Parts: sequence; structure tokens; C-alpha cells
Amino acid sequence: MKPRFSGPQGAQGKQARENRHVPAVEKTVPALDEDELMALVALQETPFVLILDCVQDPHNLGAILRTADAAGVHAVVAPKDKAVGITETVRRVSVGAADHVPFAQVTNLARTMEKLKAAGLWLVGTSDHVKSKSIYEIDLKGPLALVMGAEEKGMRRLTEENCDFLASIPMAGKVECLNVSVAAGVCVFEAVRQRRAGP
Repeated sequence: MKPRFSGPQGAQGKQARENRHVPAVEKTVPALDEDELMALVALQETPFVLILDCVQDPHNLGAILRTADAAGVHAVVAPKDKAVGITETVRRVSVGAADHVPFAQVTNLARTMEKLKAAGLWLVGTSDHVKSKSIYEIDLKGPLALVMGAEEKGMRRLTEENCDFLASIPMAGKVECLNVSVAAGVCVFEAVRQRRAGP
């Protein structure tokens, strides 16, 4: 059990209580860089990558990494700026998947997307703002990078422009979109279904 008190002892020999109202600053775990990501992709016969454009909630990233691990995704990619890295919260929510799924943080996401395309991957982005095909109508069987937008705003303009195809998740209710971690699960496992079915 975690001790109730921490820090230096006071004048009367008592320890000061930990301040629970000040949020702890979480340390992030070092991630792969762009060169390491490309080397990893080059080792895969049919690469399967997940790109996250500025996902900021550690709970969402943790859930996405857990899904990526279950689906056999080769790497998850995110920008260094305006995005969460691997923190203790992410590791806890991912139930250990953050320790197994390669996670890359890159300086220039658009440039990395261009490099992935040059390496033979097709980039399929998800969007609720434009007229696009259903995720179930797009071929996801070959070398693939699925691109998910951030909470609330979705993909940035340049990220969207770098996608080869845009896909949507059919929504039958009144809510316009899903949480990014749920949407990632839907899209990733549709790719898994297609890839297991074969050509």
C-alpha cells in the first residue's frame, strides 16, 4: 500500500501530507523517432500502421494502444507537439500494451506520412466532415496506415490532404461521431477482418 505521507519531516518530527490537489507531472517514456519507425516498417511484409493526429487524452491513447496490440498493429505514430506521449496513465489504461506496441513520435507528421507512402503504404484517413466512403467499402488488405483525427477537431487540414483515401464510420443514431479510441477500434478491426479474409 502507498504510504500516506511523503516528503521531509517537519519541525515536530511529523511528515507533511502529500498535496492531492496539485496534479503530478507525469514523465513520458522515450518513443521511436522517424528513422527508427521507417526501419521497423521496412521489416514488415505487409505493414500495418496507425497514425494519430494530435490525440491529447492519455486515456484515449492508452485504449488505442490496447486495441493496436490486440490487432497486431506494427506501430502507432503521433506528432511530438500537441499530442500525449507514453505516460504512467497511458501505460495503466493500456493494461501493458504501451510496453509492447512500438510508439513513434515525429517532428513533422506530414513528412512522415509522405515517407510512409513512398515506402508503399496506402494512407486511409477517417473523417466526419467530408463526403467519403464507408470504412467497410475501402480495401484495407495491403500495406496500410490508418489515420485517426484528434478529439473534437478531427484531422488537421494538412494531415487530411496527405491521405490517399478518406473513410467514414456509418452512424445510425443522432450522435455525429464516435470517441477516437472507439473509432480506432472499429477501423483497426475492420482492417483485421479484411486482411484475414485474404485477397
